[in-house]
Amino acid sequence: MANTDLNQGQLVTTSVQSAVDIRQLPTILLRRRFLILGVSCVVMSVATLLAVIVKPTYQSYMQILVNSNSDDGVRSNNNEVTDPNVQVVDYTAQMKIMLSSNLIQKAVDLLRPDYPDITLEDIKGQKQKNKKSPFKVTQVEGGTGANKSISQVFEVSFQDEDPVKTQKVLQALQKVYQDYNIEQQKQRLNKGLGFVNTRLPEMKKEVSKAEKNLEQFRKKHNLLDPEIQSKILLESVADIQKQLQTTRAQLQDVQARQDNLEQKMASSSRNPPISSTLSQSSRYQTLLNEIQKTELALTKERLRYTDDYPTVEKLKQQRQSQLALLRQEIGRLTDKASAASNKGETLLTQNLVGVDPNLVDELILVQTAALGLIANEKSLTDSQQQLRSELNKYPSLIAEYNRLLPKVETSRKRLEQLLQAQQSLGLKIAQGGFDWQVLEAPAPGTYVRRHRFLILFGGAVIGPILGIAAALIWEMFNNAIYSAQDVQKLTNLRVLGSVPKLPQRGVKKRFPNLSLIGQRNSDHSLVETSPRLPIHETLDMIYQNIQILRYPFPFKSLMLTSALLGEGKTTLVLGLGASAARMHQRVLVIDANLQCPSLHKILELSNDWGLSLLLLDETITHVQDYIQPIHPSIDILTAGPIPEDTAKLLSSYRMKELLELFEQTYDLVLIDAPPILNTVDARIVASFCNGIAIVGRMGQVTQSELTQVIQILSRLNLIGIIANEAKDFTKV
Repeated sequence: MANTDLNQGQLVTTSVQSAVDIRQLPTILLRRRFLILGVSCVVMSVATLLAVIVKPTYQSYMQILVNSNSDDGVRSNNNEVTDPNVQVVDYTAQMKIMLSSNLIQKAVDLLRPDYPDITLEDIKGQKQKNKKSPFKVTQVEGGTGANKSISQVFEVSFQDEDPVKTQKVLQALQKVYQDYNIEQQKQRLNKGLGFVNTRLPEMKKEVSKAEKNLEQFRKKHNLLDPEIQSKILLESVADIQKQLQTTRAQLQDVQARQDNLEQKMASSSRNPPISSTLSQSSRYQTLLNEIQKTELALTKERLRYTDDYPTVEKLKQQRQSQLALLRQEIGRLTDKASAASNKGETLLTQNLVGVDPNLVDELILVQTAALGLIANEKSLTDSQQQLRSELNKYPSLIAEYNRLLPKVETSRKRLEQLLQAQQSLGLKIAQGGFDWQVLEAPAPGTYVRRHRFLILFGGAVIGPILGIAAALIWEMFNNAIYSAQDVQKLTNLRVLGSVPKLPQRGVKKRFPNLSLIGQRNSDHSLVETSPRLPIHETLDMIYQNIQILRYPFPFKSLMLTSALLGEGKTTLVLGLGASAARMHQRVLVIDANLQCPSLHKILELSNDWGLSLLLLDETITHVQDYIQPIHPSIDILTAGPIPEDTAKLLSSYRMKELLELFEQTYDLVLIDAPPILNTVDARIVASFCNGIAIVGRMGQVTQSELTQVIQILSRLNLIGIIANEAKDFTKV
């Protein structure tokens, strides 16, 4: 049973190609792209270093416009002088000034902090006829052909091995030229502005003093313009006079209404006037006096605030309360008068007998209105007197204000004239001489010699060539396998399938065992949603290929092993288990790597019990206690605690008995075995399984390692190899 597949031609091919197939060149280059990139970077770095070591010559330049400041002449559009009095620029003298040692020495002094050893000769050059000076000043030509002419633009250039130094030298010269220009203008200004500059501070002090006096006057009397303020006061007096006339007219009207009401009340009661009767009540008179005080206070507050102000609201409520008390007092007097009339008493209150209450209420309202108008009249009279007393002060204030204001205006006008004279004189003086304007500022120097670019270009070309050569040499001496095609050529072993690099799937807490036991017949779509089980169509194809090998009698137990650790067999075991579960198969996954178990870590299961303890337990009834379900169709048997002698446990009859029991209970038993080349455990477990599959990580497993594994398993039930993390390098 173990040698059927091997006899059909699954022999190890021992010949290894030492030469590189030219048809595989794109695949090799893509596979070794990082090596090629690394070699290219190293070569480019060396070329860059050589380019840095070689000292080229850099040149920086700036352009300066030299023109006359005189505006006496007028130029036409073709720049021809139309006025013979125009000052002609002496460009030769300007160039000599730029090249003068005095100005260049000032630039050298500015450069000393950055370049302590710099000298005047380093800029102007040595006095040798056969050696060119690094510092040049040339006049730029304008126009083309027959229209060539000398322009007003000078180009200043400097050459050196340091590009930054070329820029800094020209920047220092630029500053020196601008300072020289400013110094010349200052000298001309100082000659003609002596008197103006001396008189100007005195005039400023005079203006400041006049303004200060005016400000003190305004702060003292709390006003800005007394004339305007007096007009406002006069308007206020006239307005108060109108209000006073209106108030007096209203008061006369109210008094007439009061007399009329008293006559009505007297005729109805056939007694003397009610006002004389009420006036004899001391409490009634006291309330009237209080109401009058309240009306006076309310009138004063209304002059300052609106009706919704809290103080005004409070006074209005107070007046209402006093009016209510006044009505109560009249009612009391009326009741008293009625009682006295019944008894036949002769009292003053008998005058209130027979009076209409409505007339009494109306009389109270009229008296209250009269009190309010009297209070308003008094307030307006007081305000009128106060305003008139203030108006009496304004003639003297206006006179003093009219004396201070013209003095301020006169001082300001004289200061303005003096400033205009200073500006005009300054412009006339500044118009003399010449102005140097920088049209183009200096920049870091550019190459004058181009051999550095050749070095960098050579590095950019040679780097990839050397990288490709290194990749080909590496490929010739490298023994690793990179594709399923290479496995097929090397071993003639059946390739069960190629699995790409599977994405990392998160691991969640495992399902409760009790719930999974009750869900054996649940929907197998849970396999796709389980975050712990790798799902991929290539794993389904591998599972189908394995089943086809033994059709119609499929493998009941299948062991996956590898040459060394880290080739992904545990992940593929779980993936094949998920594929079988999707095909409605009950699967048991066993971690037989007792020395270095990992299945429980991936699934976050407990490893306190497992295969090692189950092998020591001689009973059959407690087998299910060691199994942990993770899916309705997938159970897990972890490795358990690490035993002292793993080979003894795995080679025991108990191991064979358990596998036979599991093959009867489950549709498929998948065994995650340890590597073949490290221990003897995998060889022992392989002898108990129906089928054995090798897992090889492409790019990691070597030809020699794979050859050794096949030779060891050739006499057992070796059915094929699975290429893990296979990359299709043929697609370039």
